[in-house]
Amino acid sequence: MVGYRSTGEAGTSIDCVTIVGQTSPAIPMANKEVITDRKTLETLAPVTTAPIRLHVFVCTGKSCSAVDSAEVKSAFERELLSRNMLFGKEKKGKNPKGSVLVTECASVGFCAIGAAVMIYPDGIWYAQVRAADVPELVEEHILNGRVVRRLALLKVPCAGREADLPAATGGESVNWEA
Repeated sequence: MVGYRSTGEAGTSIDCVTIVGQTSPAIPMANKEVITDRKTLETLAPVTTAPIRLHVFVCTGKSCSAVDSAEVKSAFERELLSRNMLFGKEKKGKNPKGSVLVTECASVGFCAIGAAVMIYPDGIWYAQVRAADVPELVEEHILNGRVVRRLALLKVPCAGREADLPAATGGESVNWEA
């Protein structure tokens, strides 16, 4: 890809990107036009061709940051890298064919009991996650498909009243109010 500045309509400057070897015109980045060429989309966003199986979101909002959520995200990256499962660019030491994507996100609404971690498409929201919990989450949830109940807050979709998961203590249902 080659980035450059071009002159658009009425002499306005716009940033553009050209994919090396591309025969179609440059793609204006500032322009809101939808890219319809599949090959162009795949070149600009390689994640579209990756065998992504799970997407892990780690909240790095203010409250979650106060309980070391950045370290939780780093721990996920280390664990998944060691198993060659972390999706990303090869030049960054990641696997372009990795099956798990890790993304940081802003507040998800329950940061007071963070660090918050959500795993999709399973829809499991984990609370009070610490870096020391990550190996268990990777082993149990990501590799074996088993929810780590002691950290599980809820499962989405959720009716908003009764949790789909038993409480960490006892096994009785918990009343979840939104």
